[in-house]
Formats: sequence, C-alpha cells, structure tokens
Amino acid sequence: MTEARTDERPLTLDDLAAHLASGSKPEADFRIGSEHEKFPFRLGSHEPIAYAADDAGRGGIKAMLEGLMRFGWKGVFEEGDNGHTLIALERGGASVSLEPGGQFELSGGPLESVHDVCEEIGQHLSEVAQVGGELGIGFLGIGHTPLWTRAEVPIMPKGRYAIMRR
Repeated sequence: MTEARTDERPLTLDDLAAHLASGSKPEADFRIGSEHEKFPFRLGSHEPIAYAADDAGRGGIKAMLEGLMRFGWKGVFEEGDNGHTLIALERGGASVSLEPGGQFELSGGPLESVHDVCEEIGQHLSEVAQVGGELGIGFLGIGHTPLWTRAEVPIMPKGRYAIMRR
C-alpha cells in the first residue's frame, strides 16, 4: 500500500482531522433537510398514474403538479421533443421532483429544527392530499409499490429517464 505523505512526512490523524474541520460551518449555520418519497396510485383500482391524463380523461402526474402550483409552487420545465415538460416544482428552498416511476419526492429546504421539518412535510402532505383527492389519486409512502410489476410502472417524461430506461 502506498503511504500518504505531506511536506515530506507521513500524514497523521491530526492532519486528517484538521482537513475535515476546515470544512465545518459555525453551529449557527447548521440546517437539516428531509426527503419524502411516495407512489401515486388511482383511488379504488390502485392503478399506477401516468404523466398525462388517461383514456378516461382522469388527470395524471402533470395535473398533480399543476394543481400544487396553487399553493405557491413554481414550475420547473425541461425542454424536449414535445416542447416544455413540467417535471418539478420549487418553493422556498424546497422542491417536488419526479422519480422515474412517477414517485413524488419532496426535497425539503434547509431548516433549523426537526419541528420545522415536521411542519414542512405536514404542509406538503396536506397539499398533496387535497389535489390528489380532487383527481382521484392517493399516495403510498413506501420504497416500492407491492402491486405493480416493473412493466406496469410508468416512466416519467424526463430526458435522463429515457436514457436510463434504454
């Protein structure tokens, strides 16, 4: 194994500790954030939700994102073959993004306390429940849906997901 050296001497534990400490923030600047991922599904049938409206005219993921914009979320768009596609939302340092199978992910803003995180997630879940209820969409906060095969999971229209799928 090659020995690590600095200034012609072996690297010490103090050298490593000093390097790590140099990247520290003052405690007053400490923040925490959260990520909360959930699978949308059609209430009643438990079907996965496509990005666009389905054949019965029921709104999909795009309608969910658009519905959330009434709460002050701003749209994030990706330019592609079909023009500008709404792929995420931003508000106050937080974002709602789409994972490959349509999962909604809240990436919370940098907050001062776990109580602030709880409030942020609670507000997000309330907004999602309100819009989802109007569209007949529920959410399952779990790592993977227990009912759908890989072939049944819709792929969201983000450029990188098409590349990943291929």
